[in-house]
Amino acid sequence: MRALVFDGGLSYQTDRPVPEPPPGEARIRVRRAGICATDLAITQGYMGFSGVPGHEFVGEVDAGPVEWVGKRVVGEINAACGRCETCERGLPRHCPTRTVLGILGRDGAFAEYLTLPVGNLLPVPDAVPDDVAVFVEPLAAAFRIREQVQPQPEDTVQVMGDGRLGLLIAQVLAATGCRLTLLGRHPAKLALAKKWGIETADTSTNLPRADLVVDATGAPGGLEQALGRVRPCGTVVLKTTCAEAPAFHPAPIVIDEVTVIGSRCGPFPPALAALETGAVHVGPLVAATYPLAEGQAAFAHAARPGVLKVLLAP
Repeated sequence: MRALVFDGGLSYQTDRPVPEPPPGEARIRVRRAGICATDLAITQGYMGFSGVPGHEFVGEVDAGPVEWVGKRVVGEINAACGRCETCERGLPRHCPTRTVLGILGRDGAFAEYLTLPVGNLLPVPDAVPDDVAVFVEPLAAAFRIREQVQPQPEDTVQVMGDGRLGLLIAQVLAATGCRLTLLGRHPAKLALAKKWGIETADTSTNLPRADLVVDATGAPGGLEQALGRVRPCGTVVLKTTCAEAPAFHPAPIVIDEVTVIGSRCGPFPPALAALETGAVHVGPLVAATYPLAEGQAAFAHAARPGVLKVLLAP
């Protein structure tokens, strides 16, 4: 099969073996895949991953349990063992022996086919087109914040970063009724958020410190910036993953008694429901779609400053 492969460098290959699904898994023919900041970080050495990257996808099951064959699906990216203490505590996304699609020990979505456990799959309603369904995974990551903290209407919230994830997070948190401001550096992206009724400001704006600050900058200095924006005894949620290690100074966390929460993957059902109802807008976030054979150009496009979502169509 055709695939993009990272092994110290990103290459397009046409002779990659078609994966055979092991018991309990399904093989999925990829229809759309999205390039995100984590994929770009992988090409810079993040996680030490080697193989087929990519974890945002929508596809059609073509092998596996008969009741799934032919269904259009999205899939939770963490494949857990289901038997260890962590899994039994209801934390399969943190299973110590898990594989993670296109990130850790499992080939991903930048290929014609991938495999995932059937329990990870969620059917996609006919009304949700591929270019929308491909956003389920990053949107689920935005909904994870609402599982971890519950913003109230009286809370002040600042989302740092007007990129792909920041625009999704802002929409998800705005729906809670909190007093939200999206901070960014790109007028066109901030204008998009304003169109959705979200308050915006340039990152240079000196705002009062907030109850909750979300770092979606994708930059090593995001945590330090967030600590400068959160009030004493407030909360910082970290969404940034990057290959470059930030300088870490814990003193502001200790002095201001700030709660810092790491936030990763999230729940698929509310994300898919929000896309089906149109509660979250993703159409304007698609910057370009490339065929798989032009995957290297797609990565270069996605890495340009200010670019939103670049899709691959295997």
